[in-house]
Amino acid sequence: MPMAKAVVGLALGGGAARGLAHIGVIEALVEAGLEPVIVAGTSIGAVAGAFYAAGQLEDLHRFASTLTIRKLLRFLDVNLAGSSLMRGKRLEKTLISHIGDAQIEALPKKFVAIATELGTGQEVWLTKGSLAAALRASYALPGIFKPVRIGGRWLMDGALVNPVPVTAARALGATFVLAVTLHSGHYVRNALLPVEAEAALDFKADNGQDDQPAKKTRIGLFKRQMLGRRQDGAPGIPRVVLEAFNITQNRIARSRLAGDPPDATIQVDLDGIGLFDFHKAEHAIAQGRNAAARYLSSMRRDAPVPPASAHR
Repeated sequence: MPMAKAVVGLALGGGAARGLAHIGVIEALVEAGLEPVIVAGTSIGAVAGAFYAAGQLEDLHRFASTLTIRKLLRFLDVNLAGSSLMRGKRLEKTLISHIGDAQIEALPKKFVAIATELGTGQEVWLTKGSLAAALRASYALPGIFKPVRIGGRWLMDGALVNPVPVTAARALGATFVLAVTLHSGHYVRNALLPVEAEAALDFKADNGQDDQPAKKTRIGLFKRQMLGRRQDGAPGIPRVVLEAFNITQNRIARSRLAGDPPDATIQVDLDGIGLFDFHKAEHAIAQGRNAAARYLSSMRRDAPVPPASAHR
């Protein structure tokens, strides 16, 4: 197919704070004249993709750039009596303050958010209705955020079934799909191979002190539990959930991308940026820009960059 007729689509993967790199990738592509007209996103990828599809990526960039650890703590509305650690209402209000009551089918560009149905594991493509509701469902990380009920289904994070939604981008009409994957230097490339080890508990890390909250304020305990800042170095609950989820996501992504490979991939190196490091937004965005620049440079050497076609 001639490049001039290519309909360019983006497949944006999940990755918590690392997903802020999607902002830099999209900005660099658009500035270079490669403007995707179809976007499929999962989790944080759905958020970045939605703001782009709505023409508000600059707003997301500004908001992300203001994030500090203190501001992040304000979003932690703890939920002690439900199905998640956080209610997510504060984050939801912030989201709505930017995108309002936007409807997916009315966006300037085609967009789909990926979610997973609780219980059945069914992959759900949200292509119509409330954009805010679709994003809440797509980033509803199990254990962290409460599942979202849409159309009689309880939905949660789409990365459980489709971490980098190439298939969805093609289904919406993309003939050239560009996937953006997020790589951390901590992920071992041969992680699929087992490692033999001798089982022996580290006494310092298993001395039962976690159950001794004496002389500590509740706020202090909460911060250590959420952020993992303990004397023994043990991770907090969110980090355990996120890291476990990330491992699963990486393995599923390998399988899905092998079965339905994109036409091109931009891999963003995010070494030094943790899953909770939202306060490092500018660094993540810069890394996204750098990765997109490398891709564009290679495309110019090998073949013309496929221009965006007219959208709907």
